[in-house]
Amino acid sequence: MRKQMSRARIIALAVVAAALASLGFAGGASAHTGIWERFNYCPSKTTGVFKCMRAVTSGGKVVLGSKNVPIVNPVTLQGGVSKGVRKENSFYESFFAASGAETLSKTPQPVPGGLSGLVNCKEISNFLIRVGCESVFENGLTGANATLELAKPASEIVVSEQNLGGRLGTAIQLPVKVHLENPLLGSTCYIGSSSSPLIWNLTTGETKPPVGTAPINGSSGKLEFIGPEEEIAEFTKVSLVDNAWSAPGATGCGGWPAEYVLDPIIEAAVGVPSAAGKNVSALESTTISLAEAEAVNEH
Repeated sequence: MRKQMSRARIIALAVVAAALASLGFAGGASAHTGIWERFNYCPSKTTGVFKCMRAVTSGGKVVLGSKNVPIVNPVTLQGGVSKGVRKENSFYESFFAASGAETLSKTPQPVPGGLSGLVNCKEISNFLIRVGCESVFENGLTGANATLELAKPASEIVVSEQNLGGRLGTAIQLPVKVHLENPLLGSTCYIGSSSSPLIWNLTTGETKPPVGTAPINGSSGKLEFIGPEEEIAEFTKVSLVDNAWSAPGATGCGGWPAEYVLDPIIEAAVGVPSAAGKNVSALESTTISLAEAEAVNEH
């Protein structure tokens, strides 16, 4: 009887553990509360992590080729950063992946006009591609999303707290790809990939696009220190921008073998591949929180 009770207890504990894991409480997440809750997924106890970082963007846009997709749903970047290493005139920090959550949240952004807004067959100049587009896309499947995803491991992200506050140079370098989502496009339709990522050198200062493209300006927003001992540095109303990146063509749209038909249609409709200076990433209304890992561990 005692053995049966022990076995039942073990099974019950396993079920509870599985349930907690499904709710996101497994994988190293910490149960901080109050103002420290923002760092619940920071790998604060990982060797090499000096600070915890979370950035939440709730506005802005991504212009990819000829298409403009507004950011209307908050996107979160979170993880840990190392101590800064001096390179040329700035200090740069290495990045560590979030623990128990996505480092860069996969947050769908609705494409204005849905699929018809993404793919306007009449705008395609190539006759054969335009005819193929009309035969495939004029089918009533109208909803479409664009989702930003990391194209490289989190360790490929680079941060410069100095540049963030100083409005000089790259504040955050992000290797990303854009996932185009619609039932017709399938689950593998991307612009950018691990081998050909979109490299965003986001700055709070002035961009340096190629000749012929006007620079744009970001903002470091407002900095304040919060908490009883002012241990959390919080930048609010930050604007991170870049208009000097290039974009490759589309891949995997519709899956094999449909991608051989759909990829060229998506490329013609979106305007990719597109050269540096033809694209814009503007992460507006961003709040960035930073705190030393030691302080996070104490709370």
